[in-house]
Amino acid sequence: MATPTATLTKRDFESDQEIRWCPGCGDYSVLANVQRLMPELGIPRENFVFVSGIGCSSRFPYYMNTYGFHTIHGRAPAFATGIKLSRPELSVWVITGDGDGLSIGGNHMLHVLRRNVDLQILLFNNRIYGLTKGQYSPTSRMGMRNKSIPMGVIDSPLDPLAFALGAGATFVARTVDVDAASLQDVLRRAHDHKGAAFVEILQNCPVYNDGEWAEIEDKKTRVEAGLPLEHGGPLVWGAKGKRRGIRIEHGVPQVIALRDDEDPIAAGITVHDENHESPGYAAVLAALAPPEFPIPVGVLRAVERPCYEALLDQQIHDATEARGAGDLRKLLHGSDTWTVGG
Repeated sequence: MATPTATLTKRDFESDQEIRWCPGCGDYSVLANVQRLMPELGIPRENFVFVSGIGCSSRFPYYMNTYGFHTIHGRAPAFATGIKLSRPELSVWVITGDGDGLSIGGNHMLHVLRRNVDLQILLFNNRIYGLTKGQYSPTSRMGMRNKSIPMGVIDSPLDPLAFALGAGATFVARTVDVDAASLQDVLRRAHDHKGAAFVEILQNCPVYNDGEWAEIEDKKTRVEAGLPLEHGGPLVWGAKGKRRGIRIEHGVPQVIALRDDEDPIAAGITVHDENHESPGYAAVLAALAPPEFPIPVGVLRAVERPCYEALLDQQIHDATEARGAGDLRKLLHGSDTWTVGG
């Protein structure tokens, strides 16, 4: 019998496993905020499934007192797709990292997004391979140096948001590991979305890439480093006396200085519309980056499109209506069989 959802608390989603992340890792904050959010979703605990691949973030299912699978490198989207297609009533969450999800798992990630399978995909981006001791990842900055790449990274980094938009994701968002309010709001929005919800979580690795997102993580500098996205609100950021906005014309963004008493919309600042049918507008936002621009945080795109599992269910229904329920024995012993003799 399902546990009454009204009685669930964060503690109900905490497993008895020892949490084994490095001290100061951003994964702790993400885990705590996910566990806080789960009771608010009104879903029985046994209807949650957390699926991960390989990497530091992929320990996540062990620490959630729900059903879960710790699968193989890069293949979490494939496992999650199978779970969702066979049990569409379940709430299925994919936990992955920038290496697991965008390197060996890039092909699987691309197709789960274009198919619009109803999954919540959380990609932890610390721009490094932490589990394998500091190898550079697909998102590592050009020129970054460490023991694995002493001469510096020469690969052009992959932008997770641009990747998701290019694959046709219907929900694309970004949040920060230690910004609890933003994190929980984005995760709630991702859960409520029907379709593939892709969430990039900027996350700190204190051992192998410490301070990569320092300005957006620090409360003192976040107001200057981040661009909070609010549907229907202007693209404005900055503290008093340093207020600025972004105007997008013909796909080109421009920073506009604003007086504290100035109306941003009257000044021509672009109003955020996450429901743009074309991903082009969201792609402009995804490309905003320091030092010229702030880092956008929030929902970039949220559009409606039929879910893959609903289309599959309808296809099966239509085939059954037209051709009957089918007979497995008849199929196996039908005319398209051969007897192989010695």
